[in-house]
Amino acid sequence: MVIKIEMLRCFRAVADHGSLAEAAETLGRTSSAVSMMLKQFEEHIGAPLFESARKSRLTPLGELIHAEARRELMHFDRTIQAIEGLSRAEMGHVRLAVTPSVAQAIMPPVLQAYRASHPGVRVEMRDAESETVQRELAAERADIGLASIGSLPGFERELLFTDPFGVVCRADHPLARDWSRLTWTDLAGLDFIANGLCRHIRDENFAPILRAARLVVPNTASMLGLVRAGVGITLLPRLAVLPGFDDLAFLPLADSSAQREVWMVTPQVRQLTPAARAMVGAIRAAKADIRPGIQDG
Repeated sequence: MVIKIEMLRCFRAVADHGSLAEAAETLGRTSSAVSMMLKQFEEHIGAPLFESARKSRLTPLGELIHAEARRELMHFDRTIQAIEGLSRAEMGHVRLAVTPSVAQAIMPPVLQAYRASHPGVRVEMRDAESETVQRELAAERADIGLASIGSLPGFERELLFTDPFGVVCRADHPLARDWSRLTWTDLAGLDFIANGLCRHIRDENFAPILRAARLVVPNTASMLGLVRAGVGITLLPRLAVLPGFDDLAFLPLADSSAQREVWMVTPQVRQLTPAARAMVGAIRAAKADIRPGIQDG
């Protein structure tokens, strides 16, 4: 006969209460059922666990087995709680790989809401360029990616938002004085700071401006600092301009429809943990609240 977890639970209840009747009441069983299970347990052990039929005192062997049963039951109960918590997304681990602008402009309210509803889940978020986000997903080091990524075999892709490109310059820059008909030709000869997002602009009129750039800064925050200091101008999607840069202007281009597409990329749904699926839901719920980070002009 195999020792079952219910045998240990029954034995512990009797030992703790010192009475079959009280143990039966605690376990929600009849006294006869508890007595039968305890008898089977003792028969399997091959020795009595209580010194008398009253079950009020354990034998020396019973004391040792009681200690082991208590530890095993505590471990079993913790395991069950963990399994149930994981299945209900109350516990677990979610790994996010997102672009820096998404991390700073989009994710704070998402994470705030998610942590409020799933406080037991550990969230790890890494911000990186889109190519790195794609590598993290492919290497299974991220559960969810938010970036400008094309279709990937074995992954699901959902458009999160589109974001128009525009010129970013100091609010007192000459371009900002009359920007309503701003075109590519207005940027010729100006100090242009290139960045990694520029590769998403396919407009042939932008190519000579990009080729003429003598400064390339991949990090958005560093680049905005340079623009604020008057080092040059740049092109960014509207939401990449972080909140708080009130001394900067975002200027749409009249002759360009270039925009960035930000996608939510995940493995197929059946491969996601409940905690990760809940995060996907939280991100989807936030789509309607995405707003530009800077005003035009």
